[in-house]
Amino acid sequence: MNDTSYAGDVMPADAWKQLQETPDAVLVDVRTDAEWRFVGIPDLSGIGKQVRLVEWQHYPDGRPNAGFASEVAGLLEKDQPIYFLCRSGARSRAAAMALTAMGYGPCYNVAQGFEGDKDSDSHRGGVGGWKHAGLPWRQD
Repeated sequence: MNDTSYAGDVMPADAWKQLQETPDAVLVDVRTDAEWRFVGIPDLSGIGKQVRLVEWQHYPDGRPNAGFASEVAGLLEKDQPIYFLCRSGARSRAAAMALTAMGYGPCYNVAQGFEGDKDSDSHRGGVGGWKHAGLPWRQD
């Protein structure tokens, strides 16, 4: 899915490649603290970077993070490539659109997210996504 209100969707492997090749490119993970702690986060240490962690919605009530824009703005420059990641690509798409509207970017949505879509047994992690693509990640 591509939309003119943000730079577009990229697959996880393409985002990883751009993070490696583009010095000022950043990855912002917009999942919840619970997801970061219990599911894991992308590991960018091998390329000398850190993933930025900013919740789009709060856990457990799903309440939008009213401070999202200011939190992200405090971590980024306006003209750098920003890749947004969530569980499956929905929250990160909304974040890419929001930051583009604020004049940041180019902003990209990492399609399939960290865990990908559900499989036939309704489990995530086996169909698409950052983890399934074999990209670096860690779990505390």
